[in-house]
Amino acid sequence: MIRVLVIGSGAREHAITHALCNSGASVSCFASNLNPGIMALADNLEIGDLNSPDRVTDYAAQQRIDLAVIGPEAPLAAGVADALRTESIPTVGPGHKLAQIETSKAFARNLLTRNGIPGCPRYRTFDTLDGVADWLGELGDGYVVKYDGLAGGKGVKVAGDHLHSHAEALNYCRELVTKDGCFVVEEKLIGEEFSLMSFCDGDTLHHMPAVQDHKRALEGDCGPNTGGMGSYSDANYTLPFLEHEDIKAAHTINEATAAALYKECGEPYRGFLYGGFIATTSGPKLIEYNARLGDPEALNVLEILQSDFVAICHGMATETLASIGVDFRPAATVCKYIVPEGYGAKPRRDCTLIIDEEQLTASDASLYYAAVNQPSGGALETTSSRAVAVVGSGVSLAVAEAQCEAGLAAVSGRGLHVRHDIATPQLLEQRVAHMRGLRSGHKTPAVMAA
Repeated sequence: MIRVLVIGSGAREHAITHALCNSGASVSCFASNLNPGIMALADNLEIGDLNSPDRVTDYAAQQRIDLAVIGPEAPLAAGVADALRTESIPTVGPGHKLAQIETSKAFARNLLTRNGIPGCPRYRTFDTLDGVADWLGELGDGYVVKYDGLAGGKGVKVAGDHLHSHAEALNYCRELVTKDGCFVVEEKLIGEEFSLMSFCDGDTLHHMPAVQDHKRALEGDCGPNTGGMGSYSDANYTLPFLEHEDIKAAHTINEATAAALYKECGEPYRGFLYGGFIATTSGPKLIEYNARLGDPEALNVLEILQSDFVAICHGMATETLASIGVDFRPAATVCKYIVPEGYGAKPRRDCTLIIDEEQLTASDASLYYAAVNQPSGGALETTSSRAVAVVGSGVSLAVAEAQCEAGLAAVSGRGLHVRHDIATPQLLEQRVAHMRGLRSGHKTPAVMAA
């Protein structure tokens, strides 16, 4: 039995652990919290600093690990994948240099530009205020300011949403410069966002179904941006508002990016390559790259993965992915997160969470624990972040959404919030109408922007 180390302890890592166990692996987890879902599946769980290469490699040696899978982005930035490979442990997750595709917005933009890869908006990078005002003048009202490094999703400010004048934009840029931060100022993209993730070993890519995440905290795409309130995928592996050429273009961009990374960094990209795209009137544009599975998108794609996940992970880690078949069940999926009230702004810290296991089983929905703890023999403890995710699947989005809602009904407690409108007919039609209007040259009120 292959011994696999999973690094991380959120809902994404719960789903990864579940998929690995279904493929016959013995899983150990190096975690930051006592996730009860992972604890029920893993043979061993250690609490520690995920970003410490020494702590992670020591634990891997103790557990005689054969294969490692890194969940979050911070350990990648800290060089944990490099350290594991130095100890001859095949690892799913790019090394520190390659992980810059996520950890540096400027690196990603410049990589695509140098290699003639389509999908970049107009942009410029800065580390001082010199030239910023002139560039904002060229972009007019349609601009986005992005901190160059990791910022927990809080480093991006969009004109019209967060910044309401060039003076406000310059103040934010000045704040970044004061913190010794580089930043990117780019044109604001109008369209519908989608995620296209790929299994990658440096040469071979197997693409996953397209998924749409919902960042806004409140129904109707209102409220602050969050880590993701939920997501959906359709049974035909595309999305209702996308055209065939959009999917094909996203595949091509991911493939070209993996090749460019190999060429420029001198080592293969072995891991999950996650393109965050936006469908526009001139084709898909790249909002950003992530160097790991998305959360919640991982929950959608792993829910319908039919192939051996251990074999896929081993293929990525050992550059043998070309010999591995990757198939997904032709089903739609809907994921909705249960979060504390106020999540994204001022989340409650006194929430309670009760799960009716019998009702959950009867719903046939899947539940994944996120930022919660459950000490041995103790009650379930929530935090200020996302608590649990519920995933439904079925022959159509309507069936999957109904199953997800049935699963959500099995969860109760105090101070909890859910975006129930995700994947509902009304919201789906708004997405379709928005893109139809853009493609026909008419603006619609529902605008998604990078």
